Amino acid sequence: MNRGPLELLHNAVDRTRALTRGRPATGRTHDDADPVAGSLATDSAQRFDPFPLLRALDAAGARAVVIGQVAGILHGSTELTGDLDLLWDGAPEHAGALARAFAAAGCTLLDDDHRPIPPGPQALLRPKVQFDSPQVSGDCCTPALPWGALPVRPLLDRALTAVDTDGLRVLYLRRDDLILMRRALGRPKDLRRAEELERLQDVVGIEGRRRSSV
Repeated sequence: MNRGPLELLHNAVDRTRALTRGRPATGRTHDDADPVAGSLATDSAQRFDPFPLLRALDAAGARAVVIGQVAGILHGSTELTGDLDLLWDGAPEHAGALARAFAAAGCTLLDDDHRPIPPGPQALLRPKVQFDSPQVSGDCCTPALPWGALPVRPLLDRALTAVDTDGLRVLYLRRDDLILMRRALGRPKDLRRAEELERLQDVVGIEGRRRSSV
């Protein structure tokens, strides 16, 4: 079992908590994130802990794949974030497990105008919903959301699995797929983070060639 990715995420949560402790509130949520700086400067970062929701997703058997900067952290990115973004297939038969996970984690579901949506599977049958809980906020997206020219559905099938020391299983995008998504979105923070992931990919390739030559 490769526990490395989730160790990186635990460390990032600790760093975010230390960095934002005592910071004055701004009134900004993850939805107000700066396109350059990201969500670290929002109030959402002050309570950022994705693990309760990730555990609820795993317990419910919900196949939701981590995307965004949390996926970047799982691949070794050093940039911190204040939100959690998820991708699932949008199939009605899978919405129940996802709804149970959000309820178990104490999440409120919100529409694009940040208005509460009645909870339940039906609430999730839209291209994107926002969620908010005492620990974490973010977006839960489907392939029906406009992703430019990027075919998103195959990315779900290629997702990786990280396993924590207590057995928690977390699905997340492959590094090359995350780079594709970053470049498709094209915001300044996405392009910067895509470049970082590409550098990390090069380092992994070099280290792999060195090991194979020993």
